[in-house]
Amino acid sequence: MANTTFTGPVISTNGFVGAVTGDVTGAVAATTLTTTGTVTLNGTAIIVSDLPTSDPSVAGQIYSDSNVLTVSAG
Repeated sequence: MANTTFTGPVISTNGFVGAVTGDVTGAVAATTLTTTGTVTLNGTAIIVSDLPTSDPSVAGQIYSDSNVLTVSAG
């Protein structure tokens, strides 16, 4: 793995490790996306696949309770 600093568009065939700072535009494909600060989603739909259908008992995790979006208390 290499470390580098530059400006401009970036493509990685092996993903990114560490912090990505600044604005991110375009498509983001990730298995896990951890953020700090504000996340703004723009588009006509937000689709979340494979939500648990029962309370996962993890504080803050969302799940579908009879097709009602619910947040677990933990």
